[in-house]
Amino acid sequence: MNNVDLSVKIGSLVLQNPVMLASGTVGYGNEISDFTDLSKIGGIVTKSVSLNPRKGNPPNRITETASGMLNAIGLANVGLEAFIKDKIPFLSDIGSTLICNIAASSIEEYVECTKTLDAEDSVKAFEINVSCPNVKEGGLIFGNDVNNVRVITEKVRAVTNKPIIIKLSPNTASIKEFAQAAKDEGADAVSAINTLIGTSFDIYSKKPKIKNITGGLSGPAIKPVALSKVLEISRNVDIPIIGIGGIMNWKDAVEFMICGASAIQLGTVNFINPSASEEIIKGLNDYCIETGLSKISDLTASYLL
Repeated sequence: MNNVDLSVKIGSLVLQNPVMLASGTVGYGNEISDFTDLSKIGGIVTKSVSLNPRKGNPPNRITETASGMLNAIGLANVGLEAFIKDKIPFLSDIGSTLICNIAASSIEEYVECTKTLDAEDSVKAFEINVSCPNVKEGGLIFGNDVNNVRVITEKVRAVTNKPIIIKLSPNTASIKEFAQAAKDEGADAVSAINTLIGTSFDIYSKKPKIKNITGGLSGPAIKPVALSKVLEISRNVDIPIIGIGGIMNWKDAVEFMICGASAIQLGTVNFINPSASEEIIKGLNDYCIETGLSKISDLTASYLL
């Protein structure tokens, strides 16, 4: 590709390019493998894995909104044992970097999942989803309490030497404080942002369009918010950032990198255009050639230049 170096480093994790597939949007990889060449993608983040299987929330669990979508899947997944037995063999063979997203309802569950998966050679890093309800604290979200984020990071750091990425919630006044807490306790990177809280109603039935009433808003509608959160972290905390939120094309990806992201994740766009990842990788390469960049990593936080 005209000698452009598309590789990026996130702590000790090296990706062949900055394009990753976001957790929950491509299942366990095989669901999208007929539509795109996964070996060309920088990394794939698995659907959240919890210690035990989860059925998730009752339907309807997803609905379209203006420039986005709402989902309240409820972290449905096959559980740790089935993930190792049935999903990892495929993921080990795809030729991309495998990052395992972990969800839990207690700090102990985060630790046990991380410790167990640490033994799997094909798992190269962990993305810790702190936007989960703490059942011991009456369902309060871990990611909305900076002390919880601090403790979770410290505890999972103690059981693995592999890179740890803390996935941060935007539903907080000061995301930089959470990024700093993650860094202080040994996280290698943060991913920002998780979904915003939203809802949508049917005007005739007067009922919510999703059974859970509220859900996570994603897609182009949240991109300006996501960019501002990435920028806030970049300006205040010296930690690699993986940008997420409404990225639909290579121009969006460039914008996130300029704001401070070392890499990006694609989510909602995978439902619309399953081959978006390859198109974005090509677009990034062409952009580097057009603008005279030999290394795409030079784009990160280039707003400072």
